[in-house]
Amino acid sequence: MSAEDNRFSAVRALIFDLDGTLIDSKLDLALSINAMLKRMGRVELAHEEIFRMVGNGAPVLVRRALGAETVSDEEADAGLAYFLSYYRNHMLDNTVTYPGVREGLALLENHPMAVLTNKPVNFSRAILDGLGLSRYFRIVYGGNSFEKKKPHPMGVETLLRELAAKPEEAMIVGDSEVDIQTARNSGIWACGVTYGLGAEGLRSFPPDLMLDSLTELPAFLNGRTI
Repeated sequence: MSAEDNRFSAVRALIFDLDGTLIDSKLDLALSINAMLKRMGRVELAHEEIFRMVGNGAPVLVRRALGAETVSDEEADAGLAYFLSYYRNHMLDNTVTYPGVREGLALLENHPMAVLTNKPVNFSRAILDGLGLSRYFRIVYGGNSFEKKKPHPMGVETLLRELAAKPEEAMIVGDSEVDIQTARNSGIWACGVTYGLGAEGLRSFPPDLMLDSLTELPAFLNGRTI
């Protein structure tokens, strides 16, 4: 480990994104979006196209899929309602943890950990429960937990208070530019993962640390626990 990497040794609180970071949910999201489009008489989209729309919460995802520039508020609301109803029943059909996530969380479990995602909070908690990950996280917040979603710092600022951590003692771990911007807006460290949905965005918004697997993170924290 280089001397520069010791800058993370003070980190004690870890804030994780969900989709693209802990869980590979992209197929269930794409299938749910296409079910919504079919229901509304729209042309279904290629899965890869939908994957690129993920990251800013369900309302934005639905608007993008319906055509953000042209869709009416009424159509967007109807699409969102159907999408959420469908996804609620299918969100664990194909969703799994990424390789190394379970092992990484087990190595980090002495750190206070939280999830901050733009996915609706009830869905997030249900998925974490279904995949057996809930026990690792003291707090789970979603896109509807606060007045503002990521990259607004509101969620991180709340978590810092609740985890009793200073900004320099906290790190967000995510897969997209939204997570890096959230870290910058909050004054905390930013860690990116290479395997998620937002690798292209991370090139434009480089994190302080980049990982191929969560199992690599403990070494950068010098094994520090509380």
